[in-house]
Amino acid sequence: MSGDDRGAVSVLVAILAPALLLLVGLVVDAGGMVRALQRAENVAAQAARTAGQAIDLPAAIGGGIKRIDPAAATQAASAYLSRAGATGTVAVADDLQSVTVTATITYRPTLLAAFGYRTRTLTGQSTARLINTN
Repeated sequence: MSGDDRGAVSVLVAILAPALLLLVGLVVDAGGMVRALQRAENVAAQAARTAGQAIDLPAAIGGGIKRIDPAAATQAASAYLSRAGATGTVAVADDLQSVTVTATITYRPTLLAAFGYRTRTLTGQSTARLINTN
């Protein structure tokens, strides 16, 4: 055997290992970010549905048009966001017929942090509308 090939594999591994690690990090952390974005959208949707159930009961029971109670809706959505580990905003429309919730979730990369990839803030938004059948 000739000694000419000694160390050739080591150089190849030294060159390819960081590139492969970066590629695996991209796959893992990009998937994690997609899941975090989906979670933010799902949390916003559920918080909006929760807020949409906070209606003005005296008006609804009296047979009037159903309207969202802004204070109760904001409290319900904020509580849901808090329980879900998210932050966000709640906005009740002027006509009191819809509520929009924006949920914000933080994603911390697992592998790409070694390459300087920082924490990302992801936002989801959803609107719930009342349906009046009167």
